[in-house]
Amino acid sequence: MKTIDELLAEGVAGKRVFVRADLNVPLDGTTITDDGRIRAVRPTIAALAEAGARVVVASHLGRPKGTPDPAFSLAPAAARLGELLGTEVAFATDTVGESARATVAGLTEGQVAVIENLRFNPGETSKDDAERGAFADQLAELADVYVGDGFGAVHRKHASVYDLPARLPHAAGGLIATEVGVLKKLTEDVARPYAVVLGGAKVSDKLGVIDHLLEKADRILIGGGMAYTFLKAKGYEVGISLLQEDQVPAVQGYLKRAEELGVEFVLPVDVLVAGEFPDLKTKAPAHPTTVAADAIPADQEGLDIGPETRKLYADKLADAATVFWNGPMGVFEHPDYAEGTKAVAQALVDSEAFSVVGGGDSAAAVRILGFDENAFGHISTGGGASLEYLEGKTLPGLAALED
Repeated sequence: MKTIDELLAEGVAGKRVFVRADLNVPLDGTTITDDGRIRAVRPTIAALAEAGARVVVASHLGRPKGTPDPAFSLAPAAARLGELLGTEVAFATDTVGESARATVAGLTEGQVAVIENLRFNPGETSKDDAERGAFADQLAELADVYVGDGFGAVHRKHASVYDLPARLPHAAGGLIATEVGVLKKLTEDVARPYAVVLGGAKVSDKLGVIDHLLEKADRILIGGGMAYTFLKAKGYEVGISLLQEDQVPAVQGYLKRAEELGVEFVLPVDVLVAGEFPDLKTKAPAHPTTVAADAIPADQEGLDIGPETRKLYADKLADAATVFWNGPMGVFEHPDYAEGTKAVAQALVDSEAFSVVGGGDSAAAVRILGFDENAFGHISTGGGASLEYLEGKTLPGLAALED
């Protein structure tokens, strides 16, 4: 696929360059709580602007229902992008309507605009090829060149990700090139020992990557809400912990297969439990209890890995040469349940491994818990995209950028 360096060498001065970014940042009202994804795409946007392009930035945010919803407006992201670029960024209040057309028409060389949330138009996410294509046609009228740099969306067959590149000369942005390069280090000629840490809420979200990584990883560490399905698969009582009962047979199959392949599966040996889920708004003290992983009371819920598990996981990561981590170990948003996630992050910082933090909640946790991003090998902007790449799937947004 053509790189942005090749595109810049050809010259973009005066051209309208459509940058499909990922500005899907978490918001508290209109306040951005983690601007990592905006900072990640800033170099691509800045390089195009400095080369004289008229830059049109587009993204989704959240899951609006195909109609405008102020709660999902990209206006805060546009304002933050302007701060990071050190220049005013124009903002269009629609996607392909009068405001978008006028805003783009008003750009001069080196100026940047952001158009409103692409998912305000039903054509963006439509499963109907014609409807999606019609929206892509409208987007194409706003640009002369397409640059794909929204890695967090490349696993989606959406109009701005998949259909639009076919309608314009296209190239991959710097962020996508970096992300793909990192993921190749996790799938081709991997430095060993190779450890994978998987957490988060649902085991069903990770089954595909577990299936694929069983052939590649040396050890797999499990935490977060998904751990309780694994503990249940071993016959343990899990109380009122998050549990996907229908996935227990699949998990049992993976545990057996791992044993046959000589892959070490590491599960929690102790957990923090409480009788109710913590209040994440007030962060009132939760007073959890630590119990053995095979002794969770029937009326209690597991909410983080315990101190012995933290030590165990740190030991299992200490000698790793490569580590991929996706998913927190507990409800890290509450200080009483953040220690497990913090321990894993610290273990990666302390190790000499090439460490990849696989986007989503893991990336947010690293920043929220105060870690220096530069202490990790790479912090991905796309959790779902990273997982699907590691599953061996073809990602529509990457395929669309191939020449």
